[in-house]
Amino acid sequence: MEELVSQLLALVKGVSKYRWYAMGIAWLVALAGGIVIFKLPDTYQSSARVFVDTQSVLKPLLSGMTTMPNVEQQVSIMSRTLLSRPNVERVIRMVDLDIKTGTAKDKEKLIDELISRIKINGTIQNDIYTISYTGEKPRLAKDIVQSLLTIFVEGSFGGKKNDSAKAIQFIDAQIKTYEDKLATAENALKEFKLKNMGLLPRQGGDYGSKLYEVSENLNQARLELREAEQARDAIKRQISGDDGGRGAAPAPVSVVNPEIDERIQSLQKNLDNLHLQFTEQHPDIVSTKRLIAQLEARKLEEAKQKKTGGDPGANYSPMLQQLKVSLSAAEARAASMRARVDEYASRVAHLKQMSLAAPEIETQMAQLNRDYQVNKENYEKLVASREAAKLSDELSATTEMMTFRVIDPPTLPLQATGPKRALLFSGLLAGALVAGIAFAFLMSKIRPTFLSQNELRNETGLPILGTVSMIWTNQEQRRRKKRLVAFGLSFMGLLALYGGLMSFMLLRA
Repeated sequence: MEELVSQLLALVKGVSKYRWYAMGIAWLVALAGGIVIFKLPDTYQSSARVFVDTQSVLKPLLSGMTTMPNVEQQVSIMSRTLLSRPNVERVIRMVDLDIKTGTAKDKEKLIDELISRIKINGTIQNDIYTISYTGEKPRLAKDIVQSLLTIFVEGSFGGKKNDSAKAIQFIDAQIKTYEDKLATAENALKEFKLKNMGLLPRQGGDYGSKLYEVSENLNQARLELREAEQARDAIKRQISGDDGGRGAAPAPVSVVNPEIDERIQSLQKNLDNLHLQFTEQHPDIVSTKRLIAQLEARKLEEAKQKKTGGDPGANYSPMLQQLKVSLSAAEARAASMRARVDEYASRVAHLKQMSLAAPEIETQMAQLNRDYQVNKENYEKLVASREAAKLSDELSATTEMMTFRVIDPPTLPLQATGPKRALLFSGLLAGALVAGIAFAFLMSKIRPTFLSQNELRNETGLPILGTVSMIWTNQEQRRRKKRLVAFGLSFMGLLALYGGLMSFMLLRA
């Protein structure tokens, strides 16, 4: 610890040896710095604060109808890009600074200078933005801030307008494309319907059920045709039996008995219906055949009884004429039933063909309808998107989505805001003192002297036998006191100079 103290004392003694050099350097730095500070030009600052209200009543009202523009993002982007080169060049033109820039180099220098002097502060949460400019001319500072404020407002409103216009143009082109696709799909669907008109599926149409229904009608028509042919054949046989000789034994099939024939015909129809449902061994079919056989035998017996007392002129009786009329009617009915059977058979064949071709037709029809429906849905969506884009474009340009309220408009600054001469003078005083002390310390190192016996012993390594003290004469003592007083007065003069300058600055402010 003693060694450290001794070193510090030696350092102080070395610096104090060259104290007049230090004082001269301090005065030189103070005077030179003071002149420079006084010559610094005054700077003026103009600023403006603006509040951006983005909470518009249109947002909840138009929600879901269109894409709402992100006004917060627009304002944020505009605040960050306000100092872009195009905007600064526009400011230069608005305040007529471009008149003084003759060359491209001067213009670049002016742009860089403006960018360095313009400050923009603000937060998205508070929606309050501050625009300030510091310059040497009060009027110019106010005009630059006003120009920046104008660009900020206009840019926030019109930032998305070009993008919306391009989006609308793109959607219009797509709508035109889908209109052509819809026209092509409609024409293809129309031609397909005209080409396959008979095979197209109808409302509630089912070829399987229709085929079953027509097949049932065909079976019924065939049954009725068989009945009509049997009735016709029975009448023919009856007529043939009436025209034969008396001695001929009547065959059972040529005998006509209307009552029994009617019963046999009814049983035969029932038998045909049973054949459609059951086999030959079914009890109902067996009993019906047995009953028909009994009726045939009975009819034959009655015919034999009638033949024994027959009349030779029966061929010319009214009964024969009535049978011939019945025969004509039976043949007409048989022909009608045959035509019905042919028609139903043709329908069945046609339905079978359609039932085979219908799935392919339905598949092609479904594909055409699907393509048409997809194009139609896309077209309707594009039309809705275009209207939404137009509404969004109008919303982006309207002043109702966000409101700019200028809290503090730019004003003409009357007092200079810089430079901070008081602070500079304080720093100058401290710098002058540090410079003087540093110079004295440097001199002590350049021209070193031994100020104590310990320093001499440590440096040479030789033992010190003793020291001789300086005995000052009265004249030398008076001279030393005068030097100390002069040094003190010089230091006090430096402080007085600093105090005077500070007082001058206060009075000026």
